[in-house]
Amino acid sequence: MSLSDPIADMLTRIRNAARVRRQHVNVRASKVCQGVAAVLKQEGYIEDFRRVDDDKQGVLRIYLKYGPAGEQVISDIQRFSRPGRRVYCGVDKFPRPRGGLGLAILSTSQGIMSDRQAKEANIGGEVLCTVM
Repeated sequence: MSLSDPIADMLTRIRNAARVRRQHVNVRASKVCQGVAAVLKQEGYIEDFRRVDDDKQGVLRIYLKYGPAGEQVISDIQRFSRPGRRVYCGVDKFPRPRGGLGLAILSTSQGIMSDRQAKEANIGGEVLCTVM
């Protein structure tokens, strides 16, 4: 089965697993999904992720993070740019989820990074998703 949007599939799996309080979720491995997971870990939205090799393309096992009372750390995660409608932004036009309290993940010429890192590096790119 071919998957036309692996990033949207990854975000949906994370969203669904967080709602039912799973400890981890498995998604198809790709360089883009691994980059998004690295940014989520770096910004503190997930505990960790590991690549598990199988006979095919591999699996990313993402360990979700919850608060001290069991509340979700990721309250909302949405795909911003999609295959049918790519959204590119310059440094001064990044989306600000929850007035800057959220996170936008971008694909830039220097790799996948958060909106804060892209502002520091003064580069724009494609907005992959927003996390709140």
